[in-house]
Amino acid sequence: MQKNQIVDLEITDLSYEAMGVAHLEGLTIFVANALPGEVVSAKILKVKKNFAFAKIEKIKKESPDRINVKLRQWVQTGLASLAHIKYDKQLEFKQRQVVNLLKKAHLDNIEVGQTLASPEEVGYRNKAQVPVRDVKGKLDIGFFRRHSHDLVPLTNFFTTDPEIDRVLVNVRDILRANHVPAYDELHHKGEVRYLDVRRSKASGEIMVILITLHKDFPQLKKVTQEISKINGVTSIILNHNPQKTNVILGKKDYLLWGNDYIIDKIGDVKFKISPQSFFQINSLQTPRLYDLAIKKANLQPDDVVIDAYSGIGTIGLSVAKHVKEVRGMEVVKPAVEDANNNARLNGISNAKYVVGRAEDIMPQWASEGLKTDVIFVDPPRKGLTPEFIDAAVKTAPKKIVYISCNPATMVRDLQLFQEQGYDFKRIDPVDMFPQTPHVESVTVLTKQK
Repeated sequence: MQKNQIVDLEITDLSYEAMGVAHLEGLTIFVANALPGEVVSAKILKVKKNFAFAKIEKIKKESPDRINVKLRQWVQTGLASLAHIKYDKQLEFKQRQVVNLLKKAHLDNIEVGQTLASPEEVGYRNKAQVPVRDVKGKLDIGFFRRHSHDLVPLTNFFTTDPEIDRVLVNVRDILRANHVPAYDELHHKGEVRYLDVRRSKASGEIMVILITLHKDFPQLKKVTQEISKINGVTSIILNHNPQKTNVILGKKDYLLWGNDYIIDKIGDVKFKISPQSFFQINSLQTPRLYDLAIKKANLQPDDVVIDAYSGIGTIGLSVAKHVKEVRGMEVVKPAVEDANNNARLNGISNAKYVVGRAEDIMPQWASEGLKTDVIFVDPPRKGLTPEFIDAAVKTAPKKIVYISCNPATMVRDLQLFQEQGYDFKRIDPVDMFPQTPHVESVTVLTKQK
């Protein structure tokens, strides 16, 4: 098989990245935006030893599950790589991801619930980080084409709150009118690298973060004045990122105007969100995710709960009213300060957060005689470390509630817990990110007698 060759393919499955899967001449071929049951004429883009990548030239037989997306850029950029699939089929695809991973791990006996649908299928994101680049001599915003750094200009980001889209376009126009140069990645020059906009669904407050190469630039004062007049904006921050890096945010934030935070809510708990705070992206689905986790944990009024990877305290403070005490830890000092401030903001007196690694702090608390009933973990995509799992088991909790954003690392970690005497019977997938392949999951591990 050669690059640029045109072949007819029958799509039999979807990969975990939601690419169509076909087989020809002993090769597995991944076809972007193709669906199971379709027959396509495809152009081969890249050939490896056992697999190849292709793109659709023509759909000869179309799946009844296909939605014809008007703005193809959403799919092309990977911003919404499931946008061409009916929503109920997206939910099935996410459940199947979890089922397939359990099968591979020989855990076929584990029950997998139906994926909990999001209340909003589009426009659900409360935050957007979009690159700013020069396109045909003009500063523009958009998203990078998949597997590249070519900017596809966009004004409608589909999965993002429409109010955020409005602000992004307004800020883009202000930067253009004031002749602010976009960042040039190749030569590491220019000014504005990214725009980061957050909006609280609860209060409507909007934070605009200009991520810039330099701490100051000639037009900054005028740009700040004009952004402050955009309806809904309550906070303008400059984030200074002078490094030649793909990491979006730099370490230093400077308040340009307004407050250095916005206030949002999960259920009836308020949270102050500062520029670097992690806060769940889907505001309406997050309380449903946490309610599911709390319900499955069957919490008791005299329980002592550890909130590991606590961030700004979103899980622990949501749990606090159901239990005797919550203790949390996090390595990021400003996040711990936010968590303790958020406890005070809500009048919650039974939750306390400290700076440090869970691996160090949990054994220390155990040695001081703390009886732990439940540990909540919501780790990053890389999952838990074996060191963390050892430390968690040493504190001897009755239950461990695992909230996962990556089913592959979750299944790996659950097996490690099983080896240490904890077991689980069911996983419930939750759709926090409609139109994308990402799936969140909740499971409860119970200590075996």
